[in-house]
Amino acid sequence: MAFSQNDIQRFQSETDGTKHRIHFNNAGASLPPNIVRDGVIDFLKEEAELGGYEIHAKRADELAAVYPAIAKMLNAKSNEVAIMENATAAWNAVFQGLDLKDGDEVITNQPDYASNYLAYLNHPADLKIKVIPNHKNGDPDLTAFEQMITPRTKLVNITHMPTNSGLIAPAEEIGEICEKHGLFYLLDACQTAGQYPLDVKRLKCHALSATGRKYMRGPRGTGFLFVSEKKLADLKPYTIDLHSATWTGPSTYEVRIDARKFENWEGSRANQYGLKLAVEYATEIGLDRIWERVLYLSALLRQQMAKVDGVLIHDIGSVKGGLVSFTKEGWKAQDLQNALFEKGVNVSWNGIPNTYLDMTERGLTAIVRASVHYYNTEEEVEAFVKILATL
Repeated sequence: MAFSQNDIQRFQSETDGTKHRIHFNNAGASLPPNIVRDGVIDFLKEEAELGGYEIHAKRADELAAVYPAIAKMLNAKSNEVAIMENATAAWNAVFQGLDLKDGDEVITNQPDYASNYLAYLNHPADLKIKVIPNHKNGDPDLTAFEQMITPRTKLVNITHMPTNSGLIAPAEEIGEICEKHGLFYLLDACQTAGQYPLDVKRLKCHALSATGRKYMRGPRGTGFLFVSEKKLADLKPYTIDLHSATWTGPSTYEVRIDARKFENWEGSRANQYGLKLAVEYATEIGLDRIWERVLYLSALLRQQMAKVDGVLIHDIGSVKGGLVSFTKEGWKAQDLQNALFEKGVNVSWNGIPNTYLDMTERGLTAIVRASVHYYNTEEEVEAFVKILATL
């Protein structure tokens, strides 16, 4: 069911940042709801008054509640969830935990994120990287993907929504193919968690990495990881400490058997609490309804921006999420971002190094990103387009 006007007014009233600016940078760092902001601040105040370890012990149950909250959102189990400091750490916990050897193959999609691709190149083993070709509309060619699979294929990693386009990869269909061929499937959901209803059973992924700061509307410095309990034993953490393992003798130790074996002891408990609140907030609203709203607003934004002289939309694919990528004639991407900021609008930009293969394949050097979320309004879209037209 679509959000009512009262719903949108509620979301805006519960997000103080909307009073001051048009925030179309949700794919960079979204505005947190007031409950998340206040929860983190109050936790830090109590930590300063009582002590870090002491507040951890006092509020241990509240902190632990983040695991079932994320599990509920993903249709997973609590023992399959780990809390990480960011999405890159979560992704690498899985990638570095795989037993990859010289000649093993990794299959990825063309708009794979730079940090992932750099990890392939930096791996101690000499890996063969295969990239799924795209159809003319930008969708990955799944027939070609299946034909690329060989006995040496050990990992399929898919960036669900890239950093430079609104493209939503057909993650569920890719999961079906991976299951058919018995391939380990890692989904980078950094840009989709919080806007797209992620169901790991429907996705058929063995692992999923995400961040808290983007569409989840959580604090910066938070991320989370899902690893199917069926694959936990196959992955060896590339670092361990006294949280992820127990020292049992002078030369022996035991590693945890749940997903928390990828965590380490130290971290921001205030931010962990804020992530819990953000996940609960999104779940209470409903990810299906959020996704419906994001699809509507991003389509409206693309439609209106296309009418502005000199503006080119660079989104591809048959399904497009909340990130709208564009350029404007006569403007460098960063200069346009700065000009919009001076007009009260938050957007972001990126260039070739962020998604090298996709940007160079499509002849792009830099794009601006206007990324909407469910709490944004039609009035903000209209105001943004008017400002863009005047620049």
